[in-house]
Amino acid sequence: MTALYAPLGRRVERLWAAGAAPILGENRIGLEKEGLRVCASGKIARTAHPLALGSALTHPYITTDFSESLLELITPALTDPDEVLGFLEDVHRFVYGRLGEELLWSTSMPCVLEGARSIPLARYGTSNAGTMKTIYRRGLGNRYGRVMQVIAGVHFNFSFADAFWDLYREQEGGGDDAMAFRSDAQMGMLRNLQRLGWLVPYLFGASPAVCASFVQGHSTDLEPFDSSTFYYPYATSLRMGDIGYQNKQEEGTGLKACYDSLDSYVRSLTWAIRTPCPRYEEIGVKVGDRYEQLNANVLQIENEYYSTVRPKQLTEWMEKPTQALRRRGILYVELRSSDVNPFEPLGVERDQLLFLETLMLYCLLCDSPRIVTAEREHIDANLVRTAHRGREPGLMLFRDRQGVPLRIWADEVLGRMTEVAELLDGGSGGPHTRSLECQRERIAYPDLTPSARLLDMMRERREGFFAVSRRLSEEHRARFRAQPPSEARLALFEQLARDSIQRQSEIEAADDRSFDDFLREYLAEGEDSSLEPPCLGVI
Repeated sequence: MTALYAPLGRRVERLWAAGAAPILGENRIGLEKEGLRVCASGKIARTAHPLALGSALTHPYITTDFSESLLELITPALTDPDEVLGFLEDVHRFVYGRLGEELLWSTSMPCVLEGARSIPLARYGTSNAGTMKTIYRRGLGNRYGRVMQVIAGVHFNFSFADAFWDLYREQEGGGDDAMAFRSDAQMGMLRNLQRLGWLVPYLFGASPAVCASFVQGHSTDLEPFDSSTFYYPYATSLRMGDIGYQNKQEEGTGLKACYDSLDSYVRSLTWAIRTPCPRYEEIGVKVGDRYEQLNANVLQIENEYYSTVRPKQLTEWMEKPTQALRRRGILYVELRSSDVNPFEPLGVERDQLLFLETLMLYCLLCDSPRIVTAEREHIDANLVRTAHRGREPGLMLFRDRQGVPLRIWADEVLGRMTEVAELLDGGSGGPHTRSLECQRERIAYPDLTPSARLLDMMRERREGFFAVSRRLSEEHRARFRAQPPSEARLALFEQLARDSIQRQSEIEAADDRSFDDFLREYLAEGEDSSLEPPCLGVI
């Protein structure tokens, strides 16, 4: 692994000399924060997405994920982390003003569930596009179970400043193709983010326990905390462990996309969405008059592929993500492994954003060889070990095919990140450096991590997961309702809600094809029967 870090210092020195620090201040951060709507009894809300919030199909900042009850609140990509959090706070205030007595659940793992039938699928209206989104979710439920799909998280979207890419390409001798250089560099960054992916659940995991209703009817080796709660004593993020959402690798229906290059990644996913899967063929596609899934292939669409990190490009209306990546390259990277922090009303805090930005630049500047099969297995094992046992004294992870204590490896990495944090700050002692020191304390003192704090609170109050989560949710609701958004921001959200409803109506009115024809044409668009997947790992 030391070879990965050898060029780091030289690259940082060159960037300092070229005046990169102020340029890096134009990096952009965006957030997507999921949260379950919960009714007064503490069960998942069965009500429709509130009309006053606008259309979940077309609203840019307020939508739904798998379930009608699983809200997804989105920020624009902004250069100032405080502005990102301020926008997310105003979205929460606006939403809470229209939820009645419902709560937004404060943790990643869900509230009391009454089986799959209690979880309503998200609905997006009568248009072909909206129907397709609902059928896709029905397919997810049929393939993986609905309960897994209502686990919430915080997605961190990050893009480097355009001027930084120009400077970095010149320093690295990246040639004339700016899009190709940018995409290739970010694929390397993604590989390193996977290598170090275990850091995120250790530092920011906040789901060491689950409500007993989450695992009802299934065998588990989770330990009972009390009659209503299961947990692992040293867990950090059960959401990222074996009980979370995966692509069924263990049942022979999953895949590992190839991160060797953007072309390899796109071809991997394209192969998966075109290749039939016998297990999913047993479900059926259109059974009677109802679609049970979009198709019976390894993936219905690209979004089904679960990964802790994804290369992303903004898509046009109904443009496939793989098409957008092929046409315009990688615009930003999406990190998907952060839990909702129950101690933060927004589910995320400023130091976390600054640390993740530092991690992004660090992973870009370190060398990044291709991931071979043995390393891929170790990456996956490290993530699950950290999710289940991350705070366990002496826990060993795999590095260079050898065991290394998690805390030693983590301290080494965060130590190397110091020069990167100082570059982002334009000097020592700035906010990125301070956020890094905060995370180093969590390495030295695991009891400071959110996962440990949650278990400590449960023990001190003699409350199970549900009781603690509900109380924190109610505290957050009171905070948001105490101060509504500014008049200007309120007017913006109300206008966006009206515009989104109007846009949905226009889409529905413009449909001129049957859904069967619409889906057939969408799935066939851009097909190339000669396409073969490079280095695709089918499990």
